[in-house]
Amino acid sequence: MTATPPSHFVEVAIPLPVHQTFTYRVPAGMTEAAQSAGTGAGIQRGCRVVVPFGKRMLTGYVVEVMDSIEETGQSAEELKEVEELLEVVPLISEEMIGLTKWVADYYYAPWGEVLKATLPAGINVDTEWIVSATEEGRQTEKPAPAGGAGSQRARPMRGKVLEAILAQGEVRVADLARTFGKGPVSTALRALEEAGLVRMERRRQRPTVQTRRQQAVRLLDRTEEAEAGKPLGESHQRLLETLRVPPAVAGVLPLSEALSLAEVSPSIVRTLEKRGYVEIFSQVVRRDPLAHLAKGERGSGPESPEGPLVLTEAQTEALRAISEAIDGEAYRAFLLHGVTGSGKTEVYLRAMQWALQKGRSALLLVPEISLTPMVARRLRSHFGDLVAILHSSLSEGERLDEWERLRRGEARICIGARSAVFAPLQNLGLIIIDEEHETSYKQDESPRYHGRDSAIMRASRLGAVVVLGSATPSMESFHNAQTGKYGYLSLAERIGSRAMARVETIDMRTVFARHGRQQIFADELKEAIRETAARGEQSIVLLNRRGYSSFLLCRSCGHTSQCRNCAVTLTYHRQQARLVCHYCNHAERVPQVCPDCHGGFLHYVGEGTEQIEAQLRVLYPELRIGRLDRDTTRRRGAFEKILGEFAAGEIDLLVGTQMIAKGHDFPNVTLVGVISVDAGLGMPDFRAAERTFQLVTQVAGRAGRGEKAGRVLLQSYFPDHYALQYGADQDYNRFYQHEIRYREEMRYPPFAILINILIRHEELARAAATASELASRIKAADRERVLRILGPAAAPRARLKGEHRLQILIKTRHRRAAREALDSALTGLKEGGGDPRLITIDMDPISLM
Repeated sequence: MTATPPSHFVEVAIPLPVHQTFTYRVPAGMTEAAQSAGTGAGIQRGCRVVVPFGKRMLTGYVVEVMDSIEETGQSAEELKEVEELLEVVPLISEEMIGLTKWVADYYYAPWGEVLKATLPAGINVDTEWIVSATEEGRQTEKPAPAGGAGSQRARPMRGKVLEAILAQGEVRVADLARTFGKGPVSTALRALEEAGLVRMERRRQRPTVQTRRQQAVRLLDRTEEAEAGKPLGESHQRLLETLRVPPAVAGVLPLSEALSLAEVSPSIVRTLEKRGYVEIFSQVVRRDPLAHLAKGERGSGPESPEGPLVLTEAQTEALRAISEAIDGEAYRAFLLHGVTGSGKTEVYLRAMQWALQKGRSALLLVPEISLTPMVARRLRSHFGDLVAILHSSLSEGERLDEWERLRRGEARICIGARSAVFAPLQNLGLIIIDEEHETSYKQDESPRYHGRDSAIMRASRLGAVVVLGSATPSMESFHNAQTGKYGYLSLAERIGSRAMARVETIDMRTVFARHGRQQIFADELKEAIRETAARGEQSIVLLNRRGYSSFLLCRSCGHTSQCRNCAVTLTYHRQQARLVCHYCNHAERVPQVCPDCHGGFLHYVGEGTEQIEAQLRVLYPELRIGRLDRDTTRRRGAFEKILGEFAAGEIDLLVGTQMIAKGHDFPNVTLVGVISVDAGLGMPDFRAAERTFQLVTQVAGRAGRGEKAGRVLLQSYFPDHYALQYGADQDYNRFYQHEIRYREEMRYPPFAILINILIRHEELARAAATASELASRIKAADRERVLRILGPAAAPRARLKGEHRLQILIKTRHRRAAREALDSALTGLKEGGGDPRLITIDMDPISLM
């Protein structure tokens, strides 16, 4: 009798909110199949596997391969087997396994969810239950009772379910559950299966996205001997000539395109293939997110159409420092502190070019998805097809194709938003994080990692260079530069010695006293818009709040329109004629009378960008006015279309949220007006002043970027606040010195570590009990008394999406001690019957809201 080869064991990370991995047994046949596939090894780390998890089949990620499980204390008989190996060559590299392990540990994130974030969406395999009728079931008009145990009420449901199954032949259980309800369907199917009327089977679903292929035709080289034979007809000659000239590349064209261009039938191609003139083959089709770029725009190095740009002395010095660090092939971090319009992007381009020349690849992170295509076009014009773009707004097919190009080494430069930190670049030597201060680099859902800090760790692990660029660096990054942790590179002047925009603060208290009532626009701003338009120049008006009005108020009884799911007011959107919640997207019609007192004195309070646009159209009917916010850019391509029209001079005045304050360069914009610039100062968040200063400075950078002088008008009811004063002066150093003293006194970052713990549940009592127990356990586990534990208390937004929310905030200088106390508290909570699923942990939170 032949002995069965020993099984191996794998540790698998599952993409679910669980903070552990799971051990599975690998069938011997699966190991042998993997070895015979030409890899010389069995299952490897980084491969995807389908494994049973509870009642489900899930795609997991192999993070360890073991010959023995003795150290785990488990027996092989207790373990479930791997159901399927999805690839023998790992999709996840050893480098990425190490990086994701660090991210999972540092941010208290499930490792499987972090690993899933490294791969293109839609490639995972899922399974589903399919039910079909047996022969007995097809011959039965009414389902028989299951052993007489079923109630009379259950039998009609069994009849409905069986009828639905018979009508379709076979049906997904999930579809039945949607039709009849999950509980009733589960009971009915169990009874029908016991009666032998239906059979259930688990079936693998295809990935939602796959590599696209198409038939193509290739012109073959012919010898003189092969040319002998029957002469070719006119149609044959026409097709051959089509393959010899553009758009054919190396004699290759998609088959459908070749037939169309040559105006021939498929039989012509088949004849030429039989006679050895052409070859028909299948080729991968690249779904290029920048396919609309003209080939003439693509280049091979950082230079303008007029020739290489001449760097300033400060740019040259910054590039020299970065290039020398790349040559050193060791980890270095730099803060590139450059005022708006100082030419940071040109330094980025030259640094990436240097990395490529040294055989390394480069990664450029930008804070907003909306900015990615614009910057990508500029990179593509310099580096051609060496550039790949990765962000979540791409189609699944585009993202897969770009990801594969990076993995194969065909693309050596990647640009993308936060998730591109996991791009599978080969021999990565340079990471650039543009606008490093932006809060959008922190993911606000699981896994809650910070793209900037994860990129710094990736560079550190690889011996790469990382450059953090900003006109308004985060307090943490500037502090690191001041203490020598980062190298400091400064670009203190604009290109061409252009003057910074002149910033003026308008005291809205004076405006109120002048008019006797609140005004949306100060007289100074209205006159400035008129003067700017008369000169043929463009204006921007920013209000960081979308919608038409903040909420609806009854002047009779004081009733305000509240979201039914969240403890927030509903925002009025006039174009939709709806009251909308900006947190859960609940929407309802605008009432004609007050729901409480039935009075008709309803008043819209506050203003948003929709109202600002409408008011400006009344004030300036002769101007072409556009709006840029999340409402106007929902459709793909809308963001670029609006900005393109503004850049082309087809829009005179652009209204928008802070989307228009970031990274745009419009030489003809000479006026920027900011409505309610101080609104963020009232937020219960220690970063409120920093964010206001950054917004003022960044938006001021949109004006006067050409040869014409720029002017910025800030409307404020708190003009004496230091964030506004230093922002108006665009004096980062003075703001930093003021803010850093406050941070140190109050023990906020960078002088302390914050951990924000959120406890959520539909029942307030359940959330409160869990929060109280968790806080007590954390305090008990803090044996060294190095943690300052605040709360539990109601979160600033005490109810969202139907759940009550409480917070516990930990302040400490000792990250390891905090982690150990948190681990102990969560373990004790779980062992005591508590539910860890109610708890969300946010390490290094960007916002405490």
